[in-house]
Formats: sequence, C-alpha cells, structure tokens
Amino acid sequence: MALDSIFQALADPTRRAVLQRLGRGPATVGELAEPFQMALPSFMKHVGILERTGLIRSRKSGRIRTCTLEHKNLAAAERWFADQRAIWASRYQNLDSLLETLTGEEHDR
Repeated sequence: MALDSIFQALADPTRRAVLQRLGRGPATVGELAEPFQMALPSFMKHVGILERTGLIRSRKSGRIRTCTLEHKNLAAAERWFADQRAIWASRYQNLDSLLETLTGEEHDR
C-alpha cells in the first residue's frame, strides 16, 4: 500500500470524519453518510477511495453495506509520523547539546 495514497485519502475532511467515526466501531454506509449534506452516490465515492487505499473494508448483506476501519493499514501513516517525531526530537536534542557547549550552561529539557 502506497503511503502517498493514504495521505491523499486523509487530505479530505469527509474521509477523515468517516475514519474517525469508524474508530468507534463498524457502521453502515447510511449511518456514515448521515452527517454530510451530499447525495449518496457522491458519498460512495469517498467510501470507494477509502476502500481502495485499504483504510476501510466493507461487506454487503442484502441491501446494507457495513464498513469497518482497517487499523493495520492506518498504522503505516502512524509509523511515518512516529519516524518524523523521532528525527525532530533528535535534532532538538542536538541543538540543546550545542547550546550547552557554546554557553557552558545547562538548559531545561
């Protein structure tokens, strides 16, 4: 799964809201679409994008389509953010060390 496609899917506020709702548990497409002022076919495009990126899974039972969050696929984006946080934390630590060396003082961390 491409990280770019995950971030592209997350760029839309409707799709982020759907993922947030699914974080509380499975929901039907009707339940997911309810808060949005759009036609169902338009909403289904959002569902399709989330499914293609692997962020959600849906199953149909009769006329009811139920969606669930795919936590493991969302973890790819979480790992990317964790890596970025670690890089920046290291850079700040290096800056603190440099400031201590230059000033000869101990700074709060």
